[in-house]
Amino acid sequence: MTRYLICFWALTALWGGARISTASGSERGPHHRSVGAATLATARGTDPAFQQPPPPRPTRKQVLAWGDVRYGFQHDSVSHALATIERLGRESGLYDTYIRTDSQLITKQPIMLGSRPSNAKNLNYFDAIFFFGLREIELSDQQKTDLMSFIKEDGKGFVGAHTATTAFFSWPEFGEMIGARFDEHPWNVIDGTVVIDDPLFPAMKHFPRVSVIRDEHYQHKDFSRDKIRVLAHLDVSKLDMKNPRVRRTDGDYPVAWSKMHGKGRVFYATLGHAPESWDNPQIQKMYFEALKWAMGLSEGETKPLAGN
Repeated sequence: MTRYLICFWALTALWGGARISTASGSERGPHHRSVGAATLATARGTDPAFQQPPPPRPTRKQVLAWGDVRYGFQHDSVSHALATIERLGRESGLYDTYIRTDSQLITKQPIMLGSRPSNAKNLNYFDAIFFFGLREIELSDQQKTDLMSFIKEDGKGFVGAHTATTAFFSWPEFGEMIGARFDEHPWNVIDGTVVIDDPLFPAMKHFPRVSVIRDEHYQHKDFSRDKIRVLAHLDVSKLDMKNPRVRRTDGDYPVAWSKMHGKGRVFYATLGHAPESWDNPQIQKMYFEALKWAMGLSEGETKPLAGN
């Protein structure tokens, strides 16, 4: 019995001491609390666990997959396309992908969270943009300046898919950068015969010289073969050229091209309208190789082809 009483007394004393310590701590006032905070801060300054430098920039390339489609036709393929671009980079180990369906990161300025800079990346972090947006995306004048600087001055890459040529009709320099403007899809989704013009270009090497690809093939305007290198085109002999929405009189329907915009590499292809397009290994490889090329991981020509 004596042993149990001693144990009870000891526990009571400890509990009471804890209460006294806690109470006295709360009654010591702000000065003692600040001393405690200073001690913790000192510990953080000396403890190696708190002395972790910012993580180094990854050795892999960094891609911004940008799919702002808020102001136009909602292509069901966009989500699958962006996810596919991310997967190809992850599986290959060549690049990391940041997927965004807004345009917040299209800036070189600090991205603020209230009055403080946030941890969001801006264009300075990325090596290339994969763009599957459309129509009049809202960008400030500063954002437009930063985007063109990213390509033209910094020499970063830009890869546009399908609807990319429908974007920013009110912004002339974007049209100059991308190389052409969308001018309808007269035939909607059809089996189009695609002819490869440059079989040595990295994004074209895996295609047969002639192949049938089912997609929503585009008609373009405001382009010149003197300013872009056409990599593939549609065989017009297999198209309904009497369609009332056919506007070109020269029968020139590029499917993919490359070009430079200042120091930056630009690639565009019309392909990728439907979700199943992004399950096609040929389409996947085309955009994967285009991104590699745009980031300087492979070489391919941008000079217009002679005789085109």
